[in-house]
Formats: sequence, C-alpha cells, structure tokens
Amino acid sequence: MTGRFLDILWPRRCELCGGESDRPGSHVCSDCIDRIPFIPATGVCRVCSRHVEGASGDFLCGDCSGAFAPEFDIAVSAVRYEGKVRDALHGFKFDGRLHMMKDFAEWMAAALRARLDIAEIDLVVPVPVTAWRRMDRGFNQSEYLAADVARSIGRRCEKRALARTGRPRRQSGLSEEERRENAKGTFAVRKAALVRGRTVLVVDDIMTTGSTFSECARVLKEAGAWRVWCLSLARSVR
Repeated sequence: MTGRFLDILWPRRCELCGGESDRPGSHVCSDCIDRIPFIPATGVCRVCSRHVEGASGDFLCGDCSGAFAPEFDIAVSAVRYEGKVRDALHGFKFDGRLHMMKDFAEWMAAALRARLDIAEIDLVVPVPVTAWRRMDRGFNQSEYLAADVARSIGRRCEKRALARTGRPRRQSGLSEEERRENAKGTFAVRKAALVRGRTVLVVDDIMTTGSTFSECARVLKEAGAWRVWCLSLARSVR
C-alpha cells in the first residue's frame, strides 16, 4: 500500500524509454518489458545456456564440449547484453542507479526458476570485486543482485564466501584466451565449511566468456562444493 501511494505522489519513470512506468513497483513500463531481449529457456546449451537459433533438445555448444569446457555445472542468464538493457545495466553498475536492482533481481530469479530447481540451491554467493574496484564504485553490484535473488528464492546469501586475490586486469576488452588467463588464481574460498557438500549459486552482473564463473567454480569445488550453478543478469552476445 505504501509503495502504491508513493507511486501516485512520485510516479516512477521507465529507465528504458523515460516515460512513466505503468507497472507498480517497477522502473520498466509495459511497452518496454515486452521488448526486452530475454533469453529463452529452450534452445540453449545445457551447460552455459548459450542460445542457438533453431536448436532443440539437449545439446552442448562448441565451447562447453571443447578443450576449455567450464568448471561450473550450469550457468543461466536472464537477458542479452544489448541495446537499452545494456545502457540500463551500465547506469546501475557505473552511475549508482540502484533503483533498478529490484527489476534486475526479478528477471534473474525468473530465469533461474525456468531452468533449475531452486529447492536444490543451498547457498547464494556473489562474485567479489577487488578492494580498489569497491572503493572506486562504492559498492559491489553483484552483492546487491545476489542478496535480492537470495531473498526472492528464500536462500541465504554469503557475501564473504569468496575473496578476490591478486590484481587482475579488467576483463572488458580482452580476448577469450586473455580472459581465461586473467581470471586464473584471482579467487579464493574464505571458509571451506560454508560450501562443503553444497550446491552453490554464484551470482554476477554480466557473463561474457564464462571465465570468471569458471574460476569461481574451480576454487569452490576444490573447497568441497558439490555443484556450482551460476546466474548472471546479462549475457554478452559474441
């Protein structure tokens, strides 16, 4: 009731078109929500969820069946990283437009439910950022997304389960091979007892090659995690 009252006094603006949002509690209007490039639950690789036009049934994409198959068991993404969605995510990540967090987390939770049994998830863990990156932005966007997703599916979020180590370069702008090398040795498990024998859901904002998720999964499994599932808001289309 309070939220609806506030919407009347201060109408929400759609982050994608700038018009007034007609969806209660959302910063995306009905017209824009219908045009968002959501990733379908079918026609996708059973491991990395890359969508392949015209594909059906159970299959592995070339990356997941090749020499650099990922360490995670499955990765799910909500939307394609393109157009106005990319702009909205950029504003959330770099300009502190945190009011979009609720919409983003809802899209992620919906994608997760469409692909996986959330009852099997024991723990939600965000991908950590370096101390310098946290100071520069003032927050870790993946922590916020992970906390909201965990709340939505009724699971505990362990924000400090993973730590960032070393001084990796930014992944953006790197080739696929460079991303894999850059991610190596940059994560550590703080307390193995938190993850041992459990299905861990790792959350990040954007998945490009999957190298970050894969390295997180590797150290989590070395610490005793049974399965590592991954969830991102957006998937970069290569």
